[in-house]
Amino acid sequence: MEDYITIALPKGKLFQRSVDLLAKVGYSADNVTESSRKLVITNEAKKLRFIITKTVDLPTYVEYGAADIGIIGKDVLLEARKDVYELLDLGFGKCRLMLAVPENARRPQLEDYAHLRVATKYPHCAKAYFDKLGIQTEIIKLNGSIELGPLIGLSELIVDIVETGRTLKENKLVEVDSVFTATARLIANRVSFKLKYDRLHKLVTDLERVLKEEEEK
Repeated sequence: MEDYITIALPKGKLFQRSVDLLAKVGYSADNVTESSRKLVITNEAKKLRFIITKTVDLPTYVEYGAADIGIIGKDVLLEARKDVYELLDLGFGKCRLMLAVPENARRPQLEDYAHLRVATKYPHCAKAYFDKLGIQTEIIKLNGSIELGPLIGLSELIVDIVETGRTLKENKLVEVDSVFTATARLIANRVSFKLKYDRLHKLVTDLERVLKEEEEK
C-alpha cells in the first residue's frame, strides 16, 4: 500500500464538508458516506483509500501511520496531543472552547473561580488554560452532556465547545471566557509526509486554491 494515500475522515459535523472539499481536488471514491458499512473504501484508479473513524480516534490513526492524512477539528487535535504535522487550516467547522458557569454564580474576576470543580470533555486543554491563568481547579472528565455538571452539583464550572450558545442558554449557563477558537485542520503522519511529499504537497496546494476560490465567490 506504499503507492496509496490513506485518508481518515471524522464522523460527525465535519464529515460531509470534508468529503466535498476533497472531491474538488480529485480525492474521492464511490460510496464514501458516513453510514457506509465498509471499513476501508478504495479508489484503485487514483490509489486512494478512505477510512471513516470516530472523531477522538482520528489523530491516533494518523500518528501511527494507519492513515497518511486526516481532517480533524483543532479542539480534538489540541486535546489529543498527538505527534502529527498540521498542514492546513481548512477554515470550516468553526467553534469555540469556552468557560461557562451558572447565570446566578457568575463572579467579578476569573481568579474568583479558583479551587472549584470543572466538568469537561477536554481535560488537557482545560488544565493548560487554568495553568496559564495561575488558577487551581479540580478537573472532572466527562464524555456526555457537560452542561449537566453544574445542574446536579457535580461541578461549579464547565469547559466545553460552543457553536451557537443555545444549549448554554437552555441550561441557564453563561460564558465567562473564551479558551480558543477551533476550525478543521488537515493533518499528516510525519513519515508519510516525507515519503509521499510530492502528492501531499500538491494536495495542500490544490486545497489552498479551492478554498481561495470559494472565498472569492
